[in-house]
Amino acid sequence: MMHIPIIITAFGTTTTARQTYALFDQQVRAAFPSHEIFWAYSSRLVRDFAHQRHSMILKAPKEVLVDLQQQGHEWGVVQSLHLIGGHEFYRLVEEVRQCQIRTSMGLPLLSSPADYVAFMEAVADTFAPIQDDEALILVGHGTDHPSWSTYLAVQYLLQKRFGANIHVGVIEGTPARAEILETVARSGIKRVRLVPLMLVAGVHIQEDLAGPEDSWKTAFEEEGFPVTVDSTGLLYCSGIIEIFLKHIDAALAVIPDQ
Repeated sequence: MMHIPIIITAFGTTTTARQTYALFDQQVRAAFPSHEIFWAYSSRLVRDFAHQRHSMILKAPKEVLVDLQQQGHEWGVVQSLHLIGGHEFYRLVEEVRQCQIRTSMGLPLLSSPADYVAFMEAVADTFAPIQDDEALILVGHGTDHPSWSTYLAVQYLLQKRFGANIHVGVIEGTPARAEILETVARSGIKRVRLVPLMLVAGVHIQEDLAGPEDSWKTAFEEEGFPVTVDSTGLLYCSGIIEIFLKHIDAALAVIPDQ
């Protein structure tokens, strides 16, 4: 019997954050030793960059699934490496549906109430304790998809657990940088810590969070706040990886006759 292949699907990155994917790959292979593990990258820009700069052949999700179907596989698990179920995730779902091989989708990181609870536990050591004069600001990509409210839900739950000095903002959309900056400025906070609410430490962290021009760091510094930036993506956190492993397990569980 052929074991169900697992296809890890990421947007991709053009930075050294690829090391984060290598760590995740190790954990997935250890958790599912009898399954073949494949990677797919949804960003054409990333695939072209890898080919031009490093002579690497990175495949799109549809390419990987077509290969597996031609090898005789009837099913595959496609695990999304997305934080939320936004535009990128649903584009992935649509691409997967066009393939002949049957698939079971592994959901994004924050998909169920249990995921949010597990997320809070996973980041507890990173976020606590927060000093009385410190604002801890998580910064995500943002989206105009209806799932944008995920960021508000995360902020509500984080504040409920860790206190009012923790905020969630996004690079594109709402809650915007100006809104967070105004809130922090009114609060009497003395210093700011920026933490990426992103799976990998890619170009957004290097430029949008910590860059020398028009970044979150410079915006707060211009208002007189000392700023530190955490440059580690969430996917380095073992508790975050565990959430994804559970999603893979759940996707495998619904496939009949394994």
